[in-house]
Amino acid sequence: MQTCYFITGTDTGIGKTTVTCALAAALAERGVRVGVMKPVETGCDLDSAGNRVAADAVRLKYFSGCAEPLDRLCPVRLRDPLAPSVAARREATEIDLDALRRQLASLTVRYDVTLVEGAGGLLVPIHDGVTFADLARDWGMPVVVVVGNRLGALNHAQLTMRCARQAELTVFGYVVNSLTEQLDIAAQTNINCLSELLGPSLGVFPWVGPVECSPEHRKSLARVAEAALDVSSFLPGAYLPNL
Repeated sequence: MQTCYFITGTDTGIGKTTVTCALAAALAERGVRVGVMKPVETGCDLDSAGNRVAADAVRLKYFSGCAEPLDRLCPVRLRDPLAPSVAARREATEIDLDALRRQLASLTVRYDVTLVEGAGGLLVPIHDGVTFADLARDWGMPVVVVVGNRLGALNHAQLTMRCARQAELTVFGYVVNSLTEQLDIAAQTNINCLSELLGPSLGVFPWVGPVECSPEHRKSLARVAEAALDVSSFLPGAYLPNL
């Protein structure tokens, strides 16, 4: 039975990719067939051959062990580091949402669990009048919110949760992600405050520093995820995508 989760965040640059990679690595270590997808990635640089490199998608593929080619895991790669709809407009192109949906449908049937990572937060526009919240709802994916543990997290987390409820999304839970090695007073107190405001989290992910695509880092991230997150709750069979 295929299970699919949508990973979003309270902002951009708060560690969605690292948390998703760690979760994917931990599930793969348990023998779960893990699929990953980054439907749209912006800010893609060119490699020596002139191809656009989707750095987040490359990491997702490596840490999950997903065998699909990158073109399938990240169908839309845009140049400017902007919201997808804006970046696409600047390139005079249009993101085909139906094609993305078909791509995800073909992916999920081959894997036990599929982790789909958005860009930024729920209300980031991906197409005219369509946000990632709309995609998560229309594609029937429960949402996992990565909360960057810094000053402002209480407000950003509550806003994201309220947005999810208003969009009629199923919120699977949230992960608190440490953004620095040394926690300031806000980061230290956020964890208990978030639990009081939102209920218990799926875990508190520690600061791990820069992550490289290497066997050592894959094993290390899997161990960290097992220690910090409720990995068992992501095992197959809970949620089927509406594709």
